[in-house]
Parts: sequence; structure tokens; C-alpha cells
Amino acid sequence: MKYRRLGKTGFEVSEISLGTWQVGGRWGSKFDYTLAESIIREAIDNGVNFIDTADVYSDGESEKAVGRAVRESGAAVRIATKCGRQINPHISKGYTPEVLRGYVEDSLKRVGTDCIDLIQLHCPPTDVYYRPEIFGEFEKLKEEGKILNLGVSVEKVEEAIKAIEYDNVTTVQIIYNIFRQRPRERFFGMAAEKNIGLIIRVPLASGLLSGKFGPDTRFAPGDHRFFNRSGMFFDKGETFSGVPYDAGLRAVSRLKELFPAITPLAHVALNWILMTGEVSCIIPGASSPGQVRSNIEALVFHGFTEEQKRAIQAVYEEDIKPLVHQLW
Repeated sequence: MKYRRLGKTGFEVSEISLGTWQVGGRWGSKFDYTLAESIIREAIDNGVNFIDTADVYSDGESEKAVGRAVRESGAAVRIATKCGRQINPHISKGYTPEVLRGYVEDSLKRVGTDCIDLIQLHCPPTDVYYRPEIFGEFEKLKEEGKILNLGVSVEKVEEAIKAIEYDNVTTVQIIYNIFRQRPRERFFGMAAEKNIGLIIRVPLASGLLSGKFGPDTRFAPGDHRFFNRSGMFFDKGETFSGVPYDAGLRAVSRLKELFPAITPLAHVALNWILMTGEVSCIIPGASSPGQVRSNIEALVFHGFTEEQKRAIQAVYEEDIKPLVHQLW
């Protein structure tokens, strides 16, 4: 495993870390504690020292599983969680210092700790970024010893730019991958200037960039790749990075042609992200210990030729950029 600095948190975190949206099983399935803990332990045993969860993942069960597995491992693992998505309806008015404080205290109980390493606002409505009292409340929580750092998880580049105006924001979690390149163009340089840690989520575009899907692939009704392609329940950019499924498949077919058949496209996609020096870590999900191992094995990738870099960029420019670039 290799490690990078997570901005002004000062944490040294594993390049390939772990996201736990579906850690207790596949999307829409009943949470499986045994499976969740086996996935988390596999990650820790292979050098992962940063795990991202959220209070809404499996109604808090993900936080419990992460906290328990980390405690039992005895390893020095940083836990990041998120709050705010419980607010219903999910509008700016629902965000109050009192409500968010309550969420943090609930997360502390579920994780089983006195202090959270990194708490992140969980893709709040854009208006929230213009409310200093929200960010000020987390400074109070830090002074009380309940959190070490504040970060934000964002949908749009513009939200990320606004968030880092607050001095106590230390990290930004954002979607960035071969199919979502605008963050590098518009935001990463600003983040580097302010020493902001960049946590990259949805690195495989909800699995599209694994190269394992096809026209006949079927997703379970409880899987967001089935029900949220048009953004019916949350931002459609979280599902396939907002790329229409058929267009994504065509682009993936072109990408596969650039590499030997024995090279997993997922490894290509993860290493493409790690080429960007401003990136601190990637948090791919996993629904089995084998997926954890596969993600980590991506680090043995031997690099890209200049021709391959240009060809990947051509796929984006021609097939993807016109569809998504200005949306996020």
C-alpha cells in the first residue's frame, strides 16, 4: 500500500481506501454484519487505514460495523463519516446547528468513539454553503473534542469552491473519474493552494468503468443503478456519474480496446485517478472481500503510455464530455 497526505488534516491515508455505501451486501439487500466485517477486515489487513461511512448507510448499520471492525482490529485506522442526509425533506431550511449536532452525537454512539476523525456534510443543498452558522457549529464541536476535522461531500464543483472558503473545511469528497473530469479542470488547483484533502468517490462510475456490464445486465429494484438513472431520488450524478447507460457502455468498449485483455479496466480507471497529484485517496466500495483485494491490486499497474493517455482523453472528449461536463 502507498500513502498520501490528506490535506491539512495531517493524516497519512492509503491511496486506495474503502467506501462503505454497500459494505453490508449489495444495494437493496438486508445488511449482513458478518459480510461487512469481513470486507472491512480484509481492507485493514491489506494496509487500508482510512474508511468512509455515513449515518444514512443502511440506517446507521454501516457506522456500527465500521466502528466494531476497527476496534477489534486494533489498527490505527481513521474513520470518516457524514451527516445531513437524514433531513427530510432535504432542503436548506432543515439544516440547523442543533439538528447537525444531534447527528454527530448519534454517530459517535454508533461508531463507538469519543471523537470522530473526520465528519463531513453529506451533499447538502447548495444554499447551505452560504450559511456560516452551519460551519461555525462544527468549530464548536471541534473545541469540545467531539470531532477532529470537518469536511464536505459535494455534488458540484461550484459547491466545492464555495466550501473551501471556510477555514475549518479540511477535505472535499467529490466524484472524479474518466467520465467526470471537470473537477480537475476547475477545482483541484484551488484545493491544492489551500491544502485541502481530496477524497475521490464513485471512481468506477457505479461499476461502469469495471468493464463488467453490458446491454443485458440487470440491476435489482433496490439498486440505485436501477431506480435513480434519471435522478428520481437523489442527484443523478451519483449513478453512473450521470452518464446515460448506453453511452457509457460504448465509451467503455473503446477504453477496453486500448489495453490488453488481461488488464482489468477497473485497475486502469483507479490508476488514471491516481495520476492526479492533488488526489489524496480513492474510496471505492466493495460488496465482498474479493472486491477489496482487486481494488488494492490495482496499485501494481505499470503505468500509462503517452499514447494511452491521449486515447483515454479522446474517449472522454468525444463520447462523454458533451453529455455531462457542464452539469457538475
